Amino acid sequence: MARSRSSGGRGGRPDARSTRGGAGAVRIKTAKGRGTSSANWLKRQLRDPYVLAAQRQGLRSRAAYKLMELDDRFHFLKPGARVVDLGAAPGGWSLVAAERVRATASDGKAGRVVAIDLEEMAPIAGVAILHLDFLADDAPARLRAALGGSADVVLSDMAAPATGHTRIDHLRIMALLEAALDFALDVLAPGGAFIGKVLRGGAERELLDMLRHNFAEVRHVKPPASRKESAEIYVVALGFRKSAATG
Repeated sequence: MARSRSSGGRGGRPDARSTRGGAGAVRIKTAKGRGTSSANWLKRQLRDPYVLAAQRQGLRSRAAYKLMELDDRFHFLKPGARVVDLGAAPGGWSLVAAERVRATASDGKAGRVVAIDLEEMAPIAGVAILHLDFLADDAPARLRAALGGSADVVLSDMAAPATGHTRIDHLRIMALLEAALDFALDVLAPGGAFIGKVLRGGAERELLDMLRHNFAEVRHVKPPASRKESAEIYVVALGFRKSAATG
């Protein structure tokens, strides 16, 4: 399995050397037929140290660093834990989770990771892939069967396709996160953790109240790998109270 940690250790920021100027710099021309916004996006990608580091380390996306940074701070991906990654494709978070819970260990203490997505994704060592809609009635039962029990961690880095309208994009991602939380409340074991992506915009207050009711500790964090100009933050909810969810 490809390594899912930066060259600086368990966490840390990737080295940004050779991403600006010099003989190795990459220049982007706005080709005929390519919009300026597309050219700007490509230019940003080629200069992004997280993108470059992910390519060097064989990671599937720069988003992998966000999960590393969150786990480095809150330590929810413990060896032996059972993890579900919702909307997992292309698998960046699943790859990190599999390494950190030791999903390929042969000492009888291996964790388990289940990736759920309607999209196809390439296999990952130690990860079971379920091609299904997590909103389906049978999804919780199928997950428990694949995990061998309830989940210790539910991850959601899902985002709806952007419309360009800030309010609409905010409401759509909040609807996704609320659905992910409902699923988590069904499948989490007592003491479990829920980590999900939010776009700031006002509608997140009600969801944060729900999280505080069901979890002992709730934090909202912007990891260093999240672009400064992005409105995204992550909620980290720890210490699931099963009785609160069922009461």
